[in-house]
Amino acid sequence: MQSFKTVDEFISQAKQWKEELMQLREILRETKLTEGIKWGAPIYTYKGKNVVGMAGFKSYVGLWFHQGVLLKDPKKKLINAQEGVTKALRQWRMASGKEIDARAIKAYVKEAIGHVEDGKEIKPLPRKKTAIPKELAAALKKNPAAGKAFKLLAPFKQREYSEYIAEAARPETKEKRIGKILPLVQKGMGLNDKYR
Repeated sequence: MQSFKTVDEFISQAKQWKEELMQLREILRETKLTEGIKWGAPIYTYKGKNVVGMAGFKSYVGLWFHQGVLLKDPKKKLINAQEGVTKALRQWRMASGKEIDARAIKAYVKEAIGHVEDGKEIKPLPRKKTAIPKELAAALKKNPAAGKAFKLLAPFKQREYSEYIAEAARPETKEKRIGKILPLVQKGMGLNDKYR
């Protein structure tokens, strides 16, 4: 994932949806939200709380309401894109610029700001400590450089690797996967970094 310092830079580097991103940006800038960049994409906050983010993908441009589960959603626009993974986050996807409804977006933002004012939020559950499969632990012990690099990875990256090895049924598959991931671990990369 490319790291951007400003929203202008983010939009100028977009491969598609530039006009729609500019349109969404103008709508969001007409609210009480503060614009910034977080996780490599535009984020709009209120009193330091994440309210909404935006980004463009192959088939849609979208808004992400960080506490979207609390919104009434009268237009039935919000979806949970990662069922079972996200509790509070909800997306509003638009397949074309014609689907951008400034009035509705501002109403959703206004309600979201009200929830921040009222202190309403769904907090994420604390994550369980990652269980490292014995095969991976043994490989990391045999390769001190990889072991050290693994400890420096973000917890979610450690979890991705551990789950990737654990889900393999056959010992041969586990060994093959370990051989594949050790060079990535040593580079400080996550299993799915090339897709982010």
